[in-house]
Amino acid sequence: MNSNNKNQIIRFDWAMKRLLRNKANFSVLEGLLTTLLGEKIIIQRLLESESNQEDEYDKYNRVDMLAENSKGELVLIEVQNNNEYAYFQRMLFGTSKLVTEYINRGESYDKVRKVYSVNIVYFSLGHGTDFVYHGKTEFRGIHTNDLLELTPFQKQTFKVDTVSQLYPEYYILKVNGFNQVAKSPLEEWIYYLNTGEIPSTATAPGLEEARERLKLDSMTKDELAAYYRHLDNIVILRDNINTEREEGRAEGLEEGARKKAIKVARYLKSSGTAMELIIGATGLSKEEIEKL
Repeated sequence: MNSNNKNQIIRFDWAMKRLLRNKANFSVLEGLLTTLLGEKIIIQRLLESESNQEDEYDKYNRVDMLAENSKGELVLIEVQNNNEYAYFQRMLFGTSKLVTEYINRGESYDKVRKVYSVNIVYFSLGHGTDFVYHGKTEFRGIHTNDLLELTPFQKQTFKVDTVSQLYPEYYILKVNGFNQVAKSPLEEWIYYLNTGEIPSTATAPGLEEARERLKLDSMTKDELAAYYRHLDNIVILRDNINTEREEGRAEGLEEGARKKAIKVARYLKSSGTAMELIIGATGLSKEEIEKL
């Protein structure tokens, strides 16, 4: 094995597929969630998720993991490598599905589970300038703009302080947008998710464990070969997306130019301009102009 692999760290999506599902490595995920949510997160177990994609494209494009923490809350972590225009709706569908799946028929609504949706996206989702976004549900008066609060009884019963804590919460980590020096624990995590590297000075929870347990040189020869195939497929997927985008843009420009040429040809024809001049001015064929 090459010596330059010695300090390289395995990409997070691959680690989610192969390594982080091992209870011995939960501390890596716990570190990410603790850093992101701002409270100590302990993962009790992993649950069934949508990880078994059948589509070859989807197998490399995305990976997800569903965890249950020590408070019985559900945490859905998803990595998405390429653009999906309806990704916001995918997030909504994912949390809604968990809310309904993890309550038994006949149970009262106070048994509805709290759900966190953590989305690590390697594309530009929506339009914004930050690289980490947090979404939650609040209710405000349309006349007074006051925040609807829980009653003391509800706070005591549900063991939360605000209405928003009862609803799913969403985190979006737009890791490709991070291109600066990491100065906070969350930025250190974003830096790793973006580059696959962990600075020696990083102190964020979970990164020390990642540095020790997700080393490239800890892989067997077969695992390493499979990992590099995964990286190659990620690059191919992104190249295909970029190519499709460029081809679509070119086709759009071409179609726009054609519409403009037809408009000009129609005007010149109605003005009695000679056929040869119309052909020269628009690039349309004689047959196309005659049909106008």
